[in-house]
Amino acid sequence: MSEKKISHDGVVDSTEGNDVVVRITSYAACNGCHARGACNVTEEKEKYMRIKAIGRFDPGEKVRVVLAQSLGFRALFLGYILPFLLVLTALLIASATGVSELVAGLISLSVLLPYYIGLKLFRGKLDRQFSFFLHKIS
Repeated sequence: MSEKKISHDGVVDSTEGNDVVVRITSYAACNGCHARGACNVTEEKEKYMRIKAIGRFDPGEKVRVVLAQSLGFRALFLGYILPFLLVLTALLIASATGVSELVAGLISLSVLLPYYIGLKLFRGKLDRQFSFFLHKIS
C-alpha cells in the first residue's frame, strides 16, 4: 500500500542552481465556505519554499510540491506539539517549586531557546529527512 501524500500547487518564483524557490498561496480553512463573501474572514497568504529539485524548472512554471504525510505529522510534532509540551512541563515544574507566576512563566518560555537552537544545529539532518518533491503541472 502506498503512503499518502500532502501536496500543494505553486509557481516557481526563482531558481538558483539545484534550489528552486516555489511560491505557494495558502487559503484559510473557511475559504471554501458558501458565506465567505459576507463574512470577510477569508485569509490568503503567500509562502515561499526553497526546495532542492532534480530537473530543470523555469520561473513562472506551475508545479506541485509533494511531501509524505508521515513527514507532515513529524514536522507538526517538532514545530508545535513538542515545544508546547516542553513549555507546559517547565511551567508545571516551576509552579510546583513555589516560584512566582512571573518567574515560572519566564522559565517556561526560556526552555524554548535551547530547543530552537538545537533544531537549528540539526537543520542539515532535518533537511535530509524532510524531502520535498516537485512535479510539473501540465
